[in-house]
Amino acid sequence: MASPVQSPPSRIPPPRYRRSVSGPIVLISIGIVFLLGTMGYLHWTNLGYWFAHYWPVILIVAGVIKLVEYQAAQRQGYRASGLGVGSIFLIIFVIVFGLTATQMSRVDWGQLKDQINIDDSDFTWFGEKYTYEDQLSQAFPAGGSLHVVDARGAVNVSTSTDNEIHVSIHKRVNADNQSEADKYNAASKPQLTVSGNVVTLNANNGAGDHRVAEDLDISLPRKASVNISTHSGDVSVLGRDGDVQISAQHNEVSASDINGKVSLNLDHSAARISQVSSDVSIEGRANDVSLEDIRGAVHLDGEFMESVKLAKIGQGVVFKSSRTDLQLGRLDGDLDLDSGDLQASNMTGPVRLTTRAKDIRLTGVSGDVRLQDENGSVELRVKKLGSMQVENRKGDIQIYVPDKAGFQLDARAVGGEIETDFSGLKIDDSQTTASGTVGNGGPRLVVNSEHGTIEIRKASSSDEESEVPDTPKAPQNPSMPSVSEN
Repeated sequence: MASPVQSPPSRIPPPRYRRSVSGPIVLISIGIVFLLGTMGYLHWTNLGYWFAHYWPVILIVAGVIKLVEYQAAQRQGYRASGLGVGSIFLIIFVIVFGLTATQMSRVDWGQLKDQINIDDSDFTWFGEKYTYEDQLSQAFPAGGSLHVVDARGAVNVSTSTDNEIHVSIHKRVNADNQSEADKYNAASKPQLTVSGNVVTLNANNGAGDHRVAEDLDISLPRKASVNISTHSGDVSVLGRDGDVQISAQHNEVSASDINGKVSLNLDHSAARISQVSSDVSIEGRANDVSLEDIRGAVHLDGEFMESVKLAKIGQGVVFKSSRTDLQLGRLDGDLDLDSGDLQASNMTGPVRLTTRAKDIRLTGVSGDVRLQDENGSVELRVKKLGSMQVENRKGDIQIYVPDKAGFQLDARAVGGEIETDFSGLKIDDSQTTASGTVGNGGPRLVVNSEHGTIEIRKASSSDEESEVPDTPKAPQNPSMPSVSEN
């Protein structure tokens, strides 16, 4: 019996794929946009802004195209194609580049340039730099005050020879061409407005989203008070009978020959103040601070990243930071404070000082003293003895007392030693204590140390008078703050 003939198995046709057009469409769109940019129809700054804020639209368009292709393939019996290696790479590139552009758009590049002293002409992507000059003037109301707002640019205030306010504007504009710069210049004209006795000068730095730098040279009657708000750009005020208030960021502030009060609110800025007949107060986060010849009181409250120099302060000094709390009655000499040292000469108490991790050297001290330190050495040279309480942990204490002074001593050194030049004091080496009365008695000295040596030494009056204070140095240009704080 013959076996049946088997027919060959039927061949299943391979699935048909339709190529995706999403990749080419996206690339063509990006190419058209860049072509318009190179031809000058679109500005690169605008392109960057649009991409940083709207780059997810590229992913949305590509997704819509893929969805339309999938529906069309289902209707026509084709098998929709998936994402190829090129498409995946393009998606990753768009996401990474888009997120980077978004974060960069949130950076204040103008402020960054000011911090690291980059001129606009140093880099071509900031555009060409164009300069403009302008003048403003008008009558200034008697007994009036001036409020200046300049987000970007220097402000210099001096005294006028008449009863008017005069403003010279020096403007810097970055743009791709002259016509664009002229447009930004016209949109950023400074404005002078008067409301009662308050004159407001607004630099009007913004031309839409475009930043414009404007340096202002201002002269006005000497009696007028001044209130200045700046973001970046140095501030100088010379010759005022009225009060001076300045809020500044990332710049250097100077004021001199001021009869009114001086109040500064600083953010990573330096200050140099001299010849002030009234009080001076500074708060915020400051770099270098130098105050000299202040007849009133000084109040410093905040974080001081570099150094503080004081000289000839007629009334009390109050200094407060996260590490140091200092009060004194008057400073006839100078004071120099940085992250690791505090040195001062010719100060009148009461002196109150609490700090840590500082080496302290006070010379020519008169009056009461309350001092507390740790992880640093303490040296006191007394000119006129008052009551004294000194505590130090993990550091030595040296106190130089006039040899003819009378006082009472109560000292204890835990884990250390006590030494003295005064024979009237009794030292107990077993307990590391010292006590007794010198001369006819007088102010009481209480000195305590942990893990350090206590020395009570004689110092002649001539030695103290020979201490000549150094003139404080003016701060250099503002720099990036260091890690340590005062």
